Amino acid sequence: MAAVTIEGLLKRFGDTEVLKGIDAEVPEGSFAVLVGPSGCGKSTLLRLIAGLEQADGGSIRFDERNVTQLEPRDRDVAMVFQSYALYPHLSVRENLCFGLRLRKAKQKDIDKRVDEAASMLGLEPLLDRMPKALSGGQRQRVAMGRAIVRRPSLFLFDEPLSNLDAALRAQVRVDIRKLHDQLETTSVYVTHDQVEAMTLADVMFVMNRGRVEQAGPPLEVYDKPQSRFVAGFLGSPAMNFLDGKVEGEHVQINSPDDGDGPRVKFAPAAKATEGRAVTVGIRPHHVEVADVGVPLKVTYTEALGGETYAYGRVAGQPIVVRLEAHERVVPGDVLKLGVDPECVQLFDADSGRSLRW
Repeated sequence: MAAVTIEGLLKRFGDTEVLKGIDAEVPEGSFAVLVGPSGCGKSTLLRLIAGLEQADGGSIRFDERNVTQLEPRDRDVAMVFQSYALYPHLSVRENLCFGLRLRKAKQKDIDKRVDEAASMLGLEPLLDRMPKALSGGQRQRVAMGRAIVRRPSLFLFDEPLSNLDAALRAQVRVDIRKLHDQLETTSVYVTHDQVEAMTLADVMFVMNRGRVEQAGPPLEVYDKPQSRFVAGFLGSPAMNFLDGKVEGEHVQINSPDDGDGPRVKFAPAAKATEGRAVTVGIRPHHVEVADVGVPLKVTYTEALGGETYAYGRVAGQPIVVRLEAHERVVPGDVLKLGVDPECVQLFDADSGRSLRW
């Protein structure tokens, strides 16, 4: 396995700058996830690591080895694609051993590695089947098995679960993480799905417009977002944002009719200077119904069994809150909302950068 160090990485397609000086450190043996919206550059970054694209600037190192200009075959990486990329005319066994045969490995070594991978992934009953006779989940496991038999220093995954249904995605996600832990290798995984990112990653890189907005352990990034983008991208439903200005230890929420909106107290934040225009961030599950608090007039509800989401407006600004399943509300109800000041995020109204972290 190898550590991956990326410094000042640039990539352009024509006049479009797709990656704008990426810096990233993937520790040896870790599971790193690149997450972000479509078009943020995460798949391009993965392809640069694999050698399938050439950088226009910067460097990529595996441990101390500079691989920036190396061909893919010289990087000792294995990649699992979204589309499975199996050979339709070859059986599962033949797909698994294809790369080893190209490398002219000995037959006994090929058989041993294929048997190990098949056992690890539960593919033994499928070895003589053709890809067309497999389900989507089985095909993805074959694609992973083909990567395993090569025993690379680095595994790369390019949105491997996108073609699977929700239930199967959850199962294969668990399989991928178990596989990583069992092989004790370094993995880099691309997804736009925040659930995959949060559950799989040791270290998560949140990307936006060709840059890394924030990197770190998933829960740390979730709890201490350094920008409004990161705060809004992670979490479902998304974080609520309310515009206002600082007044002492509170934010006075803007009201569209120029009246006084409600006040929200926040934990001490040195950069939250008096009168500063800010955006308050509050996650739906950090709100509770109280006897006194911010008034919310309910306009819509979603009852999901174990919880209910209530949608409405505060001072004319949209907000959604999570309620306990037993709390029954209907459109037209007015709720009083209490918020723990420690759970209130503050962002500069202009730059979107956090004023707390």
